[in-house]
Amino acid sequence: MTADAAAQPLVPRKRPAQERSRRKFEDILTAAREVLIDDGFDSLTCEQIATRADVPIGTLYQYFANKYVIVCELDRVDTASVRDELTEFAGAIPSLEWPALLEKFLDHLAALWRNDPSRRAVWLAVQSTPATRLTASLNEQILAEQVARILAPLTPSQRARREMMAQVLVHTAYSLLSFSVQDGHDHELTVQELKRMLAGYLLLEETAGG
Repeated sequence: MTADAAAQPLVPRKRPAQERSRRKFEDILTAAREVLIDDGFDSLTCEQIATRADVPIGTLYQYFANKYVIVCELDRVDTASVRDELTEFAGAIPSLEWPALLEKFLDHLAALWRNDPSRRAVWLAVQSTPATRLTASLNEQILAEQVARILAPLTPSQRARREMMAQVLVHTAYSLLSFSVQDGHDHELTVQELKRMLAGYLLLEETAGG
């Protein structure tokens, strides 16, 4: 992967418009998740994915240039699902009641990571190269922008810092959730520590603002 390529986000060559093509596209992504869990990112190949998805390799390459683009698309899908859920939580709980929002949402995220091993597998895969990390950071930024809006009533005097605060919150949550589901780590205790860490961070801002 060249330096120029590494500076650009990785996206599919095209997105399907017709229902039959969309099904093949989704089959490829589903197969990629399965192979990623079974064999890990280092062993992941486009040929394996195409075989698992029961599509010609040429069909896969119509949409994806390589496995790096595929894992970035999986990360985008995961981010989109969290974005939609965060929107629902933010609408259901007033922003000023941030402790309830934070605890409930972190419990929800933790369940996703605990019950779906592909979440961690995808997150680790997109840390593998500069281009995939860039793409993942742009996906995280989507969530950070939402979090920044939720933080606005809590941090009225921190408008200049709010964007960075949101990025720190999102990246810390993802990193510790990945840590929580590693072998030998206590998932529940790690999630409790994550809650304390993030709640303490926000409480410090609330106290300073008051």
